[in-house]
Amino acid sequence: MTLPMTDTAKLLAEMNDRSREVFRRVVEGYLDSGDPIGSRTLTRTMSEKVSAATIRNVMQDLEFLGLLGSPHISAGRIPTQQGLRMFVDSLLEVSEPDETDRERIDATMGSNERDMATMLDQIGSALSGITSGASLVLAPKHEAPIRHIEFVSLAPDRALVVLVFADGHVENRVFTPPVGQTPSSMREAANFLNSVAEGVTLSELRRVFDAEVVRHRQELDSLARDLVESGLAIWEDEGEPYERLIVRGRANLLDQGGEVEDLERVRELFDDLERKRDIAEFLELTDQGDGVRIFIGSENKLFSLSGSSLVVSPYMNADRKIVGAVGVIGPTRLNYGRIVPIVDYTAQLLGRLIADRG
Repeated sequence: MTLPMTDTAKLLAEMNDRSREVFRRVVEGYLDSGDPIGSRTLTRTMSEKVSAATIRNVMQDLEFLGLLGSPHISAGRIPTQQGLRMFVDSLLEVSEPDETDRERIDATMGSNERDMATMLDQIGSALSGITSGASLVLAPKHEAPIRHIEFVSLAPDRALVVLVFADGHVENRVFTPPVGQTPSSMREAANFLNSVAEGVTLSELRRVFDAEVVRHRQELDSLARDLVESGLAIWEDEGEPYERLIVRGRANLLDQGGEVEDLERVRELFDDLERKRDIAEFLELTDQGDGVRIFIGSENKLFSLSGSSLVVSPYMNADRKIVGAVGVIGPTRLNYGRIVPIVDYTAQLLGRLIADRG
């Protein structure tokens, strides 16, 4: 498993062996205990015999580089966000998840008779339990071919669009239709869509529609064309991302707190998790590439998870197309070496599950 490289990793090449070891041991000690690591502690673990004064000088150099920081008046050091980024990019040792973790994830697969939503919910619950963090699962879009489309008028300013898929799945969405719609324009819009949509998937419909409108522009009434456009916008955008997002294990994050500022961070995190749309849009950025990605602290641009980290991986269908994402969120003091392989294993398992179910 290869994690992406960032500019901070270049600093590592400029550091000597002693500086690298001091830095690595400070970060590993902090991730293990959550406490600042002092020079005297390091003298007992360094591979070479070196004085506490020498270690303090090295730590000061690392602090000058922006890799370590001094919390409060403590003599110890903790890694900065930049330091954590360099550590996970260059020094993090990642192996396979241990057998117990794999068995707990495998157990969520259960019977093939369960529906996908139930399966994904149980996977999210298991992942949050295993990692003691909050789990995020972005479910795949429904990609079965379309069988039938219908528009139903509910009121002058409300309409229902009904999609029936070839596998029997049905989706209903309420939306505001363009002004002036009539029963005739609704029938015309539905007839046009059914003539071009049967057998294509929802993600393919926009491309097919755009091509057919050009060919039949004179035949399709402007009211019907506006209605089709509005319907497509509803299917593509409104409600789609956050309705597909499953969040489990919020309560686990309370156990990470203690200090007042930590509890405030958790409160902000809860607020972000309630705004599922932003996080779902962020997870869809995993479409930019496969493999596990780690976002630390303020690197989370689309939501303000201050003091938090996200470990996330996309998963693919049988055609190697990214269809969703799975991740774990928690404090920056995550056990990355354990969490990364768990997220990676879960993503691969989900991919196989999606592929097996077609």
